[in-house]
Amino acid sequence: MAQEYKLKGLSSLDLKSGEKREVEVEGVEKGKVLLVKLGDKTHALSSNCTHYGAPLVKGILTPDGRLTCPWHGACFKVESGDVEDAPALDPLAKFDVAEKNGAVYITGDEATIKASMRPNNHKCTPQGQDKVVIVGGGSGTMGALLALREQGYKGAITVISREPNPPIDRTKLSKALIPDVSKVALREEGWYSSAAIEMLSDEVTAVDFENKKVSTKSGDSHSYTKLILAMGGTPKMLPLPGFKELNNVFLLRTIADVHKILGAVGDKGKKIVVIGSSFIGMEVANCLSKENTVTVVGMEKAPLERIMGEQVGNIFKSLLEKNGVKFHMEAGVDKATPSSTNTQNVGAVHLKDGTTLDADLVILGIGVRPATDFLKNSTPAPSLEDDGSLRTNESFQVTGLADVYAIGDIATYPYHGPGGNGSPTRIEHWNVAQNGGRSVGLSIARGPSAKPKSFIPIFWSALGSQLRYCGNTMNGWDELVLKGEPDKAKFAAFYASGETVVAVATMQMDPVNSKCAELMRRGNMPSKSELKDGVDVLEIGLPQQVKI
Repeated sequence: MAQEYKLKGLSSLDLKSGEKREVEVEGVEKGKVLLVKLGDKTHALSSNCTHYGAPLVKGILTPDGRLTCPWHGACFKVESGDVEDAPALDPLAKFDVAEKNGAVYITGDEATIKASMRPNNHKCTPQGQDKVVIVGGGSGTMGALLALREQGYKGAITVISREPNPPIDRTKLSKALIPDVSKVALREEGWYSSAAIEMLSDEVTAVDFENKKVSTKSGDSHSYTKLILAMGGTPKMLPLPGFKELNNVFLLRTIADVHKILGAVGDKGKKIVVIGSSFIGMEVANCLSKENTVTVVGMEKAPLERIMGEQVGNIFKSLLEKNGVKFHMEAGVDKATPSSTNTQNVGAVHLKDGTTLDADLVILGIGVRPATDFLKNSTPAPSLEDDGSLRTNESFQVTGLADVYAIGDIATYPYHGPGGNGSPTRIEHWNVAQNGGRSVGLSIARGPSAKPKSFIPIFWSALGSQLRYCGNTMNGWDELVLKGEPDKAKFAAFYASGETVVAVATMQMDPVNSKCAELMRRGNMPSKSELKDGVDVLEIGLPQQVKI
């Protein structure tokens, strides 16, 4: 039940425009709210991000009232608390705030203040003949489901996913190898039924785009008025001798994969070879290094060199080495051979230079490809890009197919961030998929009047310290401007193509990355030369207008 609560240490609402202040709530254990002055009005909101709990007082406030988390790019609307950008699923709570008798009070209930989020009612009773079918059960699907119901879509919704569980926080699998679905589920199962969302564990085998029907492996057929393709990626297998034939060679994509890996690790003390020095490989190597002997094999000079460059890649390498991870870089893999004690299991990985790495198990982290194979059986078979993805427009509508959308790892869309110039781009980021899903849900719910969602790609990684990244380098970069203390893994790395900064990576420099994402979105990111001359992105004002 709502009641008045006094805010500790405040006698008046004396904030300046653009100021944020975290304040304790008297009478509520560990209760806090965030006061935000926007123009001439002060707002009281939940104090922490609803994603992973970051303190929003350290976030970025824009002139048009967007409040961005300092960690992972989640964004909220100050006026309402509503979610603007992924990866937040839940809105912030909003409280009435007023001065009275020389003090400041908010009106709210204790449970909501403690929860630091607003209960969001997605309950729905389907009406009419409209039906959305979503193929896939990942981040993009979750974004679409939330946006559809939040925006008042009353049609039926069916989700068809190959995985037996509802959507999970897949980012935690490689970072922490969590085997318990309940600990990574994005929503409890009851939420889907209350929102009138039918969840089916099945495999789509073909789509009849002319008659708007989806066929599945179980023999069922599902009609749709709008179709969202969100299948994600399929991990690549190494096409070399031994890797397909031997046991204890693992991919990592699902909860089932986590169970298999942990089963092989057993009581720890194992020799583990991770092939691939990009994000999945590096994260899982870091996760397993504490109680096992872990070796990473990579083709580049340094981990993540293609994206981050050799200098920054070596920072990550050093961090993992401190955790006990060993590296073989600029290395080619030749084959895997059986164990001498069990010829069904892998026993060693052989490199092309003659090195032999003993292995109780092998984990492959060599990338994914769009999971679009079944579309070749569809009528008509859609045109796929060379990498197997689907070309879309800015609203993620698939080129040449009516009422069909593609999001996430399978979508190649026009990128309008810095250096993009509308270039067709496929980005394998959790936030990109979820923001794409929110954009599509909004388009379907609102109809032709809906504008494409404008967002900058953001991702994060656990590489011995927390990495933040925004922007994209699909057209390449030619110079790195590195600031901070790289030797202490505290840095901001600005990737430039000519004078244009196209991407930013940071460690221990929050909220630099969140600020850069907003500057990019508004076309106000400083140039390479300005950064070299000492410009501080945190001191740059944010324009009102969005430019992408």
